[in-house]
Amino acid sequence: MSTKHWTVDIALDDDGTGRTTARAELAADDGTPSLTGAGAAERNRYDEDVPVIGDELAAGRALVELGNRLLAQADADLERTPA
Repeated sequence: MSTKHWTVDIALDDDGTGRTTARAELAADDGTPSLTGAGAAERNRYDEDVPVIGDELAAGRALVELGNRLLAQADADLERTPA
């Protein structure tokens, strides 16, 4: 039995105008190339200014994209694996 450690780092950037972007990066401890996902959120001008909501939306969207890329990578790896 072995234990692997994967880390997801999420960087958030709020530009001060109600737009937040996020970058989620998955890093494995075995030297496997990292995968990234990006997400964004933009506050409607009529909405109350609650920055944490933009953070949550942007980070969630980045994680969804990261998850989709991870699944696509697994599919590609399966295609290359002999039966």
